[in-house]
Amino acid sequence: MKLKELERPAVQAWSPASQYPLYLATGTSAQQLDSSFSTNGTLEIFEVDFRDPSLDLKHKGVLSASSRFHKLIWGSFGNGLLESSGVIAGGGDNGMLILYNVTHILSSGKEPVIAQKQKHTGAVRALDFNPFQGNLLASGASDSEVFIWDLNNLNVPMTLGSKSQQPPEDIKALSWNRQAQHILSSAHPSGKAVVWDLRKNEPIIKVSDHSNRMHCSGLAWHPDIATQLVLCSEDDRLPVIQLWDLRFASSPLKVLESHSRGILSVSWSQADAELLLTSAKDSQILCWNLESSEVVYKLPTQSSWCFEVQWCPRDPSVFSAASFDGWISLYSVMGRSWEVQHMRLADKISSSFSKGQPLPPLQVPEQVTQASLIPPLKKPPKWIRRPTGVSFAFGGKLVTFGLPSTRLVPQPCPRLVFISQVTTESEFLMRSTELQEALRSGNLLNYCQNKSQQALLQSEKMLWQFLKVTLEQDSRMKFLKLLGYSKDELQKKVAIWLKSDVGLGEGPQPKGNDLNSDRQQAFCSQASKHTTEEASASSAFFDELLPQNMTPWEIPITKDVDGLLSQALLLGELGPAVELCLKEERFADAIILAQAGGADLLKQTQERYLAMKKTKISSLLACVVQKNWKDVVCTCSLKNWREALALLLTYSSTEKFPELCDMLGTRMEQEGGRTLTSEARLCYVCSGSVERLVECWAKCHQALSPMALQDLMEKVMVLNRSLELLWGPHGVSPGPATTYRVTQYANLLAAQGGLATAMSFLPSDCAQPPVQQLRDRLFRAQGSAVLGQQSPPFPYPRIVVGAIPHSKETSYRLGSQPSHQVPTPSPRPRVFTPQSSPAMPLAPSHPSPYQGPRMQNLSDYRAPGSQAIQPLPLGPGVRPGPQDSWKEAPAPRGNLQRNKLPEAFMPPAPITAPVMSLTPELQGILPSQPPVSGVSHAPPGAPGELSLQLQHLPPEKMERKELPPEHQSLKSSFEALLQRCSLSATDLKTKRKLEEAAQRLECLYEKLCEGTLSPHVVAGLHEVARCVDAGSFEQGLAVHAQVAGCSSFSEVSSFMPILKAVLIIAHKLLV
Repeated sequence: MKLKELERPAVQAWSPASQYPLYLATGTSAQQLDSSFSTNGTLEIFEVDFRDPSLDLKHKGVLSASSRFHKLIWGSFGNGLLESSGVIAGGGDNGMLILYNVTHILSSGKEPVIAQKQKHTGAVRALDFNPFQGNLLASGASDSEVFIWDLNNLNVPMTLGSKSQQPPEDIKALSWNRQAQHILSSAHPSGKAVVWDLRKNEPIIKVSDHSNRMHCSGLAWHPDIATQLVLCSEDDRLPVIQLWDLRFASSPLKVLESHSRGILSVSWSQADAELLLTSAKDSQILCWNLESSEVVYKLPTQSSWCFEVQWCPRDPSVFSAASFDGWISLYSVMGRSWEVQHMRLADKISSSFSKGQPLPPLQVPEQVTQASLIPPLKKPPKWIRRPTGVSFAFGGKLVTFGLPSTRLVPQPCPRLVFISQVTTESEFLMRSTELQEALRSGNLLNYCQNKSQQALLQSEKMLWQFLKVTLEQDSRMKFLKLLGYSKDELQKKVAIWLKSDVGLGEGPQPKGNDLNSDRQQAFCSQASKHTTEEASASSAFFDELLPQNMTPWEIPITKDVDGLLSQALLLGELGPAVELCLKEERFADAIILAQAGGADLLKQTQERYLAMKKTKISSLLACVVQKNWKDVVCTCSLKNWREALALLLTYSSTEKFPELCDMLGTRMEQEGGRTLTSEARLCYVCSGSVERLVECWAKCHQALSPMALQDLMEKVMVLNRSLELLWGPHGVSPGPATTYRVTQYANLLAAQGGLATAMSFLPSDCAQPPVQQLRDRLFRAQGSAVLGQQSPPFPYPRIVVGAIPHSKETSYRLGSQPSHQVPTPSPRPRVFTPQSSPAMPLAPSHPSPYQGPRMQNLSDYRAPGSQAIQPLPLGPGVRPGPQDSWKEAPAPRGNLQRNKLPEAFMPPAPITAPVMSLTPELQGILPSQPPVSGVSHAPPGAPGELSLQLQHLPPEKMERKELPPEHQSLKSSFEALLQRCSLSATDLKTKRKLEEAAQRLECLYEKLCEGTLSPHVVAGLHEVARCVDAGSFEQGLAVHAQVAGCSSFSEVSSFMPILKAVLIIAHKLLV
């Protein structure tokens, strides 16, 4: 896209990257003439404002020059002045070098000319400022003259070498090295480039093309790699760009050929070392990607040749081009349609002809050429790529990438990726570790005791004491003690009360007819052992209470109540007797009579009594007698929740106790407010309801924090362990709320790096997808730490992708013959050691219209015949070729069991000539072999090909060194990976590839035995093996790519490609 344009027959120079605003300097070109044919020169400075939509540049300064310019360059040298805008150096005719102060030109103040030097003998066509020391300026002219100027002292420049050392040639270009400040290179029309070392003041190397047809027109150093530079040729017969590396200066590393005519200018982007800009006589400006050697941007200039292109130092996407038609244009490589420029031009013309009113719309004829579209760069440039980045990964990992701060030696992969463990909750991890250790060791009693002592709130202290009791025997009695009710204390209090002189509002009892103190103790002791489930005492016990000396008594026969009672008792009418007692409020007599009348009468009497007698304790008596514990839970005052819980602990059955405790806790949550909601947790601990405990905790903790979740998990895990002691490990199944909180806890642990700890807390028998997915993720994230453990079930559905069916036409065209391939032996003088006979596949790898022959059983071979050579059909994917075309046959693969190769097996040498007959020596040694049944029939249209069928002798035993112990793990990892892939592979193609890999990896093991691999290759292979053991195949592929890129091809070509294929297969199969 064109951004700006300027009509000037001039050379150009951008302001330095540190300069703001952005300027463009132009100097009248010595190689061009305008319509006035004037020979005067002008130096002008323009401001480049891309916010302005117009194509014009803002004129900021102008200065008349004594001569025209061949080269213009703008440096940042300013003598330490903050207000300085740098220095412009111009090279003119007759060896003239002129230096200008940019600040004075812009301000039109003081004399802008700093100095004029005329040391060269010819035109100064090459200039360059040192990027490290801005006061050093290199200039080049005719007769191979190169001067180094110090702007602090311009009197005597430094001369490189002597004229006698170099042939008298023009200097076409000069360039300082971008990494080494003392290295300078010069380009000559003869096609050579000379590299100078200023410390030695002599050339250190000369680079030249052997074809002697290259005429250098430009030169540029690599921005990042100190030893690489490019040369371009202006010769129309050889319009190429050559990339040279001085370490291998015998020939260029790359040759770029896309220009059709000679190249006039070259510029290397300092913002992206992969981008190189060139202009040529074919009226094209090309941008190259040096990594891929392709053109990523093409700009046809359509008007004239561009003799100079320059990247903008400040805006990396912008470049300028000066053409021979007298125009300087500014473009962007990001691309845009020319239509915008055409609309701007049309608007400009319309504004000149309009008279205050807009012109009518322009009707463009259909035959007018449509606006062309200039596409942007094919690859995103470096300046819009992220130079660094950061991302959090699972397991509390922080992954960062970026360029290293210093890079002395260029690397194939300069970006570094760092994986760090981020831990923000140290106390949380410490408490989690303590909990895991207590669960593992089983020392939970001390753990609960410590937690109770460390608790600050009384409710937390009580909760931990309750949790401790759940792990002990006789938990109900201990719960009662924690609630403040102890049988021992009760017995002491009752005994003290009975011994006192004052009873229940009555005076002292007579001693003669009452129980003595010993009997009182015995009564209290017996009464304490009985509950309502044993309401009546034994008769023997009451016999002991009767006095020994009885007074005679009479039966009332009067007409009062006593007489009526006597008659009812004498007649056995206990029901009416009980009614009389209740009416007269003789409740004790009624209860005694009802007990003698049976359970039904006793129950009715108890209900009548409890309904008639209302006291503070009557409700409690009613619940104890009637065993109606649900009424206690639902109707008692919540102020007495402790008493209600104690009543349940004392009287309720084992089956009903958990339900009643949950009901009490739920009522406390719903009606008791925040205080009783916290106390309700004690009810859930007593009942063993983990789910309700978690739900109650969630109501009290609206804001989730790691420490609060840790408090919950400590209680949940202890309560779960107590339930496991009662019901066994499989008797506890977590509910939805518990599972949700446990999953949250495990995720939080994983985020802090505690992968193994997080996995241990997950319920093992939970089938909920979130738990299974998290377990699988934790298992795979641990890598080699879980080797030997059984992997969890795969939480996602497996999708089997079948092979794509082939059409008959395609199958036959690709080769439908079965893959019968016979290996050929390696010829040796006198001693013949053939290769072991491999098995052949039973069927072709894909459908075909022609069904090839099948191999007979190996046991069906008969005696040797006279024919030893039979034609075999070609394998799948092999085109039939002429019979005189011979090449090395690939190793056969199939499903039949193959003969095991010896350890010292050496692959045979490839066949270099067709074997048409056996020598007499071999005919005498080797027996003939009959042809395979059915093999001689070739498919229609496929020419036969002769193959050698030889009865193989046992191979020679060649001793191979044993694999060193430090490399045994390498072989074990790769062989185990191949085995897992073979078991998971379903298609025949993959299985064949794995069989080939097993053979090809033998080359690796041989090299390891011989110790011929480089240390960095061995280290990389071990790193790949560690990635394989951890199941991280993507990381293994990244390590593989780095090792392969940094290694010699001849060293690793025998095993690295197949190792990569195995890693890709393993990654796809998820083994």
